[in-house]
Amino acid sequence: MILHTKNIGLTPSIRTFVEKKVGSVSKFLKPAENSLAEARVEIGKPSRHHKSGFVFYAEINLKIGSRFFRAVAEHLDLHTAIDFARDEIERQIKEQKEKSREARRKPKSYKVESGK
Repeated sequence: MILHTKNIGLTPSIRTFVEKKVGSVSKFLKPAENSLAEARVEIGKPSRHHKSGFVFYAEINLKIGSRFFRAVAEHLDLHTAIDFARDEIERQIKEQKEKSREARRKPKSYKVESGK
């Protein structure tokens, strides 16, 4: 996991929190996918002058083999922004797995030729 910050300092507690939350996504991956996964996380403030509103953001870019998942969340609280971004990544992974599962279960269509 590669962690970047923007306009904030990276404390050990924030690093630990991000590693724990983003690491929890691995339970949705197969062991082979887990070794191929690369996560890039950016957290921080969009600028130094924001004092109110959605001040913090979290961006997670997760690459698993040739598949790419991306989530961005903004919130008043940094920890909540990280949680929302992680939840979005989990939703995307589940959706992609369901699509591939449905594609395997879908019956093949056969052409029926009329016999003349």
